[in-house]
Amino acid sequence: MNRKKKLNKILNSRIKKMNAKKGPNSKATYVSKAEREKLALAQENETEQAITE
Repeated sequence: MNRKKKLNKILNSRIKKMNAKKGPNSKATYVSKAEREKLALAQENETEQAITE
């Protein structure tokens, strides 16, 4: 009985881990500092063009 219980415990834990990975990510993807600066510059250029038009 102990052998079956142990195997079931291992398999159930693996299933729980796989199901946890399937769920939605609560963490946002990492954006590097250089990428943030590029995005900020692009946004500034867009706002400047919108103002001049």
